[in-house]
Amino acid sequence: MIPIKVVGSTSRPASKPSAPAPQEGLSGAAGAALKYLQPGALSLTALPPLSLYIHFPWCVKKCPYCDFNSHEVRGSFPEAEYLAALRLDLEMALPLVWGRKIHTIFIGGGTPSLMSAAGLDQLMSDVRTLLPLDGDCEITMEANPGTFEAEKFRSYRASGINRLSIGIQSFNSRHLQSLGRIHDDNEARRAVEIAHANFDNFNLDLMYALPSQTLAEAQADLATALSFAPPHLSLYHLTLEPNTLFAKYPPALPDDDESADIADMVAATAAGAGYGRYEVSAYAQPGRRARHNLNYWEFGDYLGIGAGAHSKLSFPHRVLRQARYKQPKAYMEAVRAGNPVQEERELARDEMGFEFMLNTLRLTGGFAPNLFAERTGVPLNAIERALNAAEAKGLLYRDHQLIKPTELGLSFLNDLQQMFLED
Repeated sequence: MIPIKVVGSTSRPASKPSAPAPQEGLSGAAGAALKYLQPGALSLTALPPLSLYIHFPWCVKKCPYCDFNSHEVRGSFPEAEYLAALRLDLEMALPLVWGRKIHTIFIGGGTPSLMSAAGLDQLMSDVRTLLPLDGDCEITMEANPGTFEAEKFRSYRASGINRLSIGIQSFNSRHLQSLGRIHDDNEARRAVEIAHANFDNFNLDLMYALPSQTLAEAQADLATALSFAPPHLSLYHLTLEPNTLFAKYPPALPDDDESADIADMVAATAAGAGYGRYEVSAYAQPGRRARHNLNYWEFGDYLGIGAGAHSKLSFPHRVLRQARYKQPKAYMEAVRAGNPVQEERELARDEMGFEFMLNTLRLTGGFAPNLFAERTGVPLNAIERALNAAEAKGLLYRDHQLIKPTELGLSFLNDLQQMFLED
């Protein structure tokens, strides 16, 4: 098995577009929404489910492998000012999603668990005031074990958080140090115990193929995670992402054969413990799949608010991508000026096939063929040539009910996805 390199987020625009003209408050946003409802190049028969992503950009320390939009706290961070900006950002975005229900919410970062209990309660109150939430809305918050306080997490639960995603990464103190994490192995275990006591739904993030990690050490990490019986596991192969400290100063990683052995062990051990692998890096107990992430992978819609947040929003005749200003200070200033969106572009008709397949090919179970036209607004035969080529190479399986990557396709996922970019 070849180690899988996880591709970058599809929410990045293919090229840097010009920023939209400043809007004059809500009336300007409403006018923009009317523009997007005009006839266009696509024809969507239905709008996909809508999720909300909220970005919290601060963390205690920037990890050397992290390429997310996160910024180290210098003494303190402007919580009240940022929460006010989030509310105003959401208010200005409302005309783009009028009448649409929110099915899942994800509060990511950075380290959202740095937020005070009162701050999180205010944020959730603002969201419930402004948006209609599904009665069974999944509301996930990322948490760093180094910030766990039992009382604060009980308050988070009372405020409406019903799922945690805990960035454990490893239970090995040496590996935690090499990854630049602020917690140690004892704090990692304590964090999971606190999560267990307050949440019946949570995810543990683990990384493998770490600097100097052996197969036995990776087995021990996974065994420790499984001993807590988490409902969901995200098991990531460490990759050296551009513009990170690890990319500039690469650590000594296991070689390809060692990495492949670890990856095989991870998949087999998780399956043996009853965890179904439903996405390249995601494993879940029955009924515990991450609904928010599934909406991304099935090419659903999401409204992103906060510094650097990305949105993908569908309208009857177009699909729009947006990106907010990344630097927290610049973002808050832009919100006050009435336009937090730095980049905005409408996806072209000939981009839709690649955009859709880049996401859905990550799903081990694939997708129903009719989902393609429903989510892209173009017919499936638009990618017929690439489908035929991928099937001929043994990377893809398809019939009239299903299209999915084969085991070989999952192992060479980047190559498989690339075929649809060239179509």
